[in-house]
This record gives sequence, structure tokens and C-alpha cells, in this order.
Amino acid sequence: MAVVILFTAAIRLRLLQFPLERDEGEYAYAGQLILHGVPPYLQAYNMKLPGVYAAYALMMAIFGQTIGGIHLGLIVVNSASIVLVFFLVRRLFDPLAGIVASGAFALLSVSPSVLGMAAHATHFVGLMALSGALLLLRAIDNKKLITLFAAGVLFGLAFLMKQPGIFFLIFGGLYLLWNQLRARPIEWAKSIIRIASFSVGCFAPFGLTCLILLMTGAFKRFWFWTFSYARQYVSETSADAAIRHFSQTTHAITRPSIWLWVLAGTGFILLWSERQAREQAIFITGFLLFSFFAVCPGFYFREQYFIVLLPAIAVLIGIAVSSARTLLHRKRVSPSLQLWLPVLVFILACGQSVIRQYEFFFELSPQNACRLIYTGNPFPESIEVAKYIKANSTASDQIAVLGSEPEIYFYADRRSATGYMYTYGLMEQQKYAVEMQQEMIGEIEAARPKYLVYVDTPMSWLRRTNSNMRIFEWYARYREHYDLVGIIDILSTGQTVYHWGDEAKNYAPHSDRRLYVYKLRKSV
Repeated sequence: MAVVILFTAAIRLRLLQFPLERDEGEYAYAGQLILHGVPPYLQAYNMKLPGVYAAYALMMAIFGQTIGGIHLGLIVVNSASIVLVFFLVRRLFDPLAGIVASGAFALLSVSPSVLGMAAHATHFVGLMALSGALLLLRAIDNKKLITLFAAGVLFGLAFLMKQPGIFFLIFGGLYLLWNQLRARPIEWAKSIIRIASFSVGCFAPFGLTCLILLMTGAFKRFWFWTFSYARQYVSETSADAAIRHFSQTTHAITRPSIWLWVLAGTGFILLWSERQAREQAIFITGFLLFSFFAVCPGFYFREQYFIVLLPAIAVLIGIAVSSARTLLHRKRVSPSLQLWLPVLVFILACGQSVIRQYEFFFELSPQNACRLIYTGNPFPESIEVAKYIKANSTASDQIAVLGSEPEIYFYADRRSATGYMYTYGLMEQQKYAVEMQQEMIGEIEAARPKYLVYVDTPMSWLRRTNSNMRIFEWYARYREHYDLVGIIDILSTGQTVYHWGDEAKNYAPHSDRRLYVYKLRKSV
């Protein structure tokens, strides 16, 4: 276990200064506001539930409000998940299956194919879901109401980290119900009390969150973003687009570790064909199914969404190795081969995965690793933009970013003039888009931010052919109140050119990926 954790932690430590991507920037900025005493949704809007914001605030309170601090927190979260996978699988099967599963999960979760280097909300969902599943099994054994309540709280926290976590909550409830109904004779009164205890625990984190937000005056905006707008967001993808997204993403995710995924498929077959493994088939199959459901909301199938599926895949890999040993024993293969042949196959599968990703794991610098994965996104450049703004402004100055780069607010440690951390919603075909544009424009005009950053890169807007262009028309007029003080040109060669001050005014960009930094004129 120590070797598994140290191996993945070493990779993460080598890439500790991996620039934050925009989701991390959102969580970090919202967490930073919490540390400054500002509740979520008052000065920063988005559709995610606030659990991950609180988790980031906690990580940064411990490790510091830096890139390194956030990624140190991720190492702790990922290491805890690795340990939980081991204990869960050991409880269900045996220590060999546990260590194999934890090793598989460690390698899969650090892979760039699932954007594993970034502290996505799905890492936190997985941590809470694994904790809840392990505690639920213990509660079923010891029949203590307090343990059931605690398991419910953990599943409730999985939901609070991100809405798809609700599928783990549903899984826990259904498995508990199935377990109570299969007992003979059924103790109806005790079963109802146990299910009620679990249900109260599930609801407690969300209920407490709603109460806190109600007391701070943020509840109305919280409800709009996390439910009203979120409903519009998840209904945008067509069936054809969903199939295409799923096909492309699954191919990209499985390719670097294809033999580990083959082992997982083998494990699923052995789960239902081997008598010893079949005893846990209902729990494992349910966990796998609802883990997959947690990937599906909105049918966007982005790479990081699959992180919540990895624990279930790792469990199947552990089952494959452990059940293969049992199968070889039944075939009267020698005891040494019974153990080492399945383990050797697993080691070779891991070796293939490491070799395929060797350059990323062991050679590339954090900056180059970021460029390799996030080609065309201005994540390294956001650090330099924020440095310039921080050096040329005071803590009380506000800034505005026209684009979806909230990491700039976090790096600069400056408040946003608008609550809109992303501009994607403004470009979508949903009924709130025009209203959102008007609100963002009004907030910026009222605040008159000292610095205005316009992110002119396709991935920061995701404009569609039928997107409303009002905000771009407004920007063309509003920037006349500002002086151009910086141009960042992200060239196709992989290099970035920075021009500040007078140099920026005389520079003509050479690419279609650039950032413009403006400073408010003193006369305005």
C-alpha cells in the first residue's frame, strides 16, 4: 500500500506546480472568497453545489492559497481514496484483490486521460462515495443506527460535492433496502427505523447547507444556479452528440491503459461466473451501474467525469486477479503459479500503462505537461496575467475577466467585478442566456473594474453559430474607457509572446488565441 501511494504521490509532487485549469480556478476562487468570509453564490456564480468550494477552502487553509497548496490537498484526497479502495475490496474479497484494486485505481486516477492531475470535484465525490460505501457495509453488519446515519452523511456529502453524487446516495439507499428485504423474517419496524436513520443522514448535509445559505442571503441565487439553470444546462445535448461524446471520450480514456480495462471486463465476467465472487455481485454491480450513471448527467462525457467510475473499475480488476487465482487452484495449477501468474498479468498491464504515459509522468515540466493536455487553453498564461494585475493594483481594486478563466481572480487575489466566473452560459441556447449577458454587463459597468481582461480564445467561450452576440458588441464599445496595457499571444508553435505597456499598443497578434489586458483610464 505504501509503495502504491508513494508512486502516485511522487508523480503528483513532480508536477505540483501544474497550472490550474478553469474548474480548479473556479473552486479556488470560490474557496478563497469563503476564507475571506464571503458565502458562495453572493459574488461568484456557478451551477455546482458548494461542497467542493468548502473542500477547497479547507485545503487552502491547511496548505496555502497557491497552486502547490491545492495540489498537495489533491495528493491527500487521492491517497485517502486509494486506501479506501483497498479496505473496501479487502472487505468484499481478500487482501490480494484489495491491493490490486488500489494499485489499479492509483494508476488510473493519476492518468492525464482523465485529467487526473487537476483537483476536479469528481475526486471529492469519489472520496465521499467510497467512505459511504465502506461505512454502509459496516453498518449492515453491526446494525448500529449511528453508523447508518454516518454512512448517509457521507453519501449526502458526495452529492454536495457535485450533483451527480446523488447517484451514489441512491445506490446506498437501494442496497440498504434490498439488504433489509432479503432478511427472513423481515423485521419491518427495525427496517423502517434503519432506512429512516440512513435517509436523515443523506439529507443532513444538503439541509444544513440550505439553512446556512438562507441565513446569509445567498439561497435564492444558489437555487437558481444549482437547479434552475443546471436543468437547462443538462438538457442541451442531443442524442447524436451524446453518442459522439461518449465514443470519443471512452476511446481517449481507455487507450493508455487498455489492458487494465480488459482486466476490468474480465473481472465483471468472473464476478457472475465464479461462485465465491458471486456472493458480492449485487453490491459490486450496483456500485458499477450507479458510478456509470454519475458520469452521464448532461451527456457531455468529459474526461474528468469518469473519475467517479474508476473505483468500480478498480474493484473489477481486483476481482479478476483474485478470481483467476481461485480458478487456477481448481485446475490444480501449482501454488506459486496460482498467485504469481495473475499478479504478473496485472503488473504487465500496469507496465504498459506507465510506458504509454512515461513522458507525462516522468519527463515533462509542469508547464509543458499542461500544454500537452490543454492545448489552446490559456492556463499557463493566466498566471502571468494575474502577476501583472497583482503587481499593478491594490487589494481593494476589482477586475473583470471576459471569458471563462476564473483562475485569474484566484492568482491575482482580486475580487471580480461580476459574479459570472464563466461565459459559457451566455453562449448556450437556453432561456436565461440573454438575461445573463445583461446582468454581467450591468455588474461590470456598475463596478468600473480597474483592469479588464478579454480572453479571445475559442475554448473560453464556446460560441455557437446561433449564440447571442450582445456581449461582444458591448465589449467593443466599453473597452474605449480603457487603455490597452497587455497582449498575450499564444502561438501555434507552442510558445507564448507577452507584450506589456507601450509594446502592447504597437503589437499585432499572430494567432487566434490571445488575451488582452486593459486598464481603466483615470479620467473615467
